[in-house]
Amino acid sequence: MDLVIRDVRVIDGTGDASYRADVAIEGGRIAAIHREDTGGQRPTGRSAIEAHGLALAPGFIDMHAHSDLALLRDPAHEAKAAQGVTLEVIGQDGLSYAPVDDRTLAEVRAQIAGWNGGGPGTSGIDFDWRSVGDYLDRLDRGFDGQGIAVNAAYLIPQGTVRMLAVGWDDRPATAAEVARMRELVARGLEEGAVGLSSGLTYTPGMYASDAELTELCRVVAAYDGYYCPHHRSYGAGALEAYEEMVALTREAGCALHLAHATMNFGVNEGRAPELLALLDRALADDADISLDTYPYTPGCTTLAAMLPSWASEGGPEAIKARLGDDASAARIRRVMEIDGADGCHGVPIDWDTIEISGVTRPELAGYVGKTIAASAAERDEEPFTTARRLLIEDSLGSTILQHVGHEENVRTIMRHRVHTGGSDGILQGDKPHPRAYGTFPHYLGRYARELGVLPLEECVAHLTSRPAARLRLPDRGLVRTGYRADLVIFDPDTVAAGSTFEAPRTLPTGIPHVLIDGRFVIKDGHRTDVLAGRSVRRTAAS
Repeated sequence: MDLVIRDVRVIDGTGDASYRADVAIEGGRIAAIHREDTGGQRPTGRSAIEAHGLALAPGFIDMHAHSDLALLRDPAHEAKAAQGVTLEVIGQDGLSYAPVDDRTLAEVRAQIAGWNGGGPGTSGIDFDWRSVGDYLDRLDRGFDGQGIAVNAAYLIPQGTVRMLAVGWDDRPATAAEVARMRELVARGLEEGAVGLSSGLTYTPGMYASDAELTELCRVVAAYDGYYCPHHRSYGAGALEAYEEMVALTREAGCALHLAHATMNFGVNEGRAPELLALLDRALADDADISLDTYPYTPGCTTLAAMLPSWASEGGPEAIKARLGDDASAARIRRVMEIDGADGCHGVPIDWDTIEISGVTRPELAGYVGKTIAASAAERDEEPFTTARRLLIEDSLGSTILQHVGHEENVRTIMRHRVHTGGSDGILQGDKPHPRAYGTFPHYLGRYARELGVLPLEECVAHLTSRPAARLRLPDRGLVRTGYRADLVIFDPDTVAAGSTFEAPRTLPTGIPHVLIDGRFVIKDGHRTDVLAGRSVRRTAAS
């Protein structure tokens, strides 16, 4: 055997009780599991780790990641590797970098620079791909042809597809444009994508009708993929927005995975049971539904995402032009502050809840860590004036924390049987959300050990086998003979997120070892130089 992990507490990902065993690895797979209570000869190997009762679990799967460029830019990628994440699902919220042409690549790079960096002229990455397959090949090559830090699966971004086929217009797609979008989605699935994502509060994806989305989901269903929408509202009308996605995917015969399935804003306090009742009714009628959440209350996105959709029609340059025009800016302000913009989920914006977490221009760093309301008070001006100036001067690249969550909703949703873990981790900015560096140890340490919201074995299942099942992965997500040796060894008594809102890039504690393909990515608490990650592709149509 290549490696034997001795005397380890196996938490196998099923949710069943843990057990003590020796686990042997050979050729990147689990070759043998020798339980302590079975007797007989223990396996031997060329190397061994004495675990002394530490826990061994399948590698964690981040079902909602924004590492689309970080995987190519940062070979260490400790934000995820140190958490025990061995697979990320990228291409989220309907906006990513494939499929594209030259025009749309430039547009999407500008639009989501706040999420991923990589704005034109700033990334240091050679954007030498255009198709989904080319992008996945680029991930496989990674750094100097050696690969990437962790594995990655890809969702086709519906907003980018619409940008490519329709443009930025707020109008129904023509029959020919729908046909082209269907073709682009089919091609991406054939090239290895696992499903389709949407960002239905982001332009231009939000301009799609339910009928248009249903047609794309029919294609996804034909390839046994899944639809992952950031749906039309997480605030006013949130339950109706969830119900819309359930009905749409049932009409299409498509599996549904609800992205960052929160119930935010004051209008939804205490309403998580209503969401779960809606899902339970659909599940009882044989709907195929899952969801992910992060174990924190505040959200994180870009400041530009708060704008009304009509102000975003035409793309980034059109947005800046409207903000620069006093009459248009006054109209935008009224919608945001009084009516409730769709970009802010139909809720009038509270500038005291909008904290700037990152900017793209160093001279604007003074805004970081402060709310818009606080920065406006320093300047003796109205908050909208401050926000308007920042949007223009930072070319729409500023990121925010939005402090609108409810802790009881977070706990209620994470207990549900179809729940999985997703960080929604934006790695950009001087003060990113701590979920980017802390989601998985925070689940284990805070919510399992300290609060007892989930038993440890059940919590591990939420982070491993459940997402693997959603991704249709036949050999990941469990500690089982023959499965891939993507594994994490942690101390259940000490595992904890180091990241906080004050120090968000602090690495976790209590996770000494992480293996991908049987190779140490983290060893004795330190990042190795191993690049064992590759693209994980959909392999068979239904």
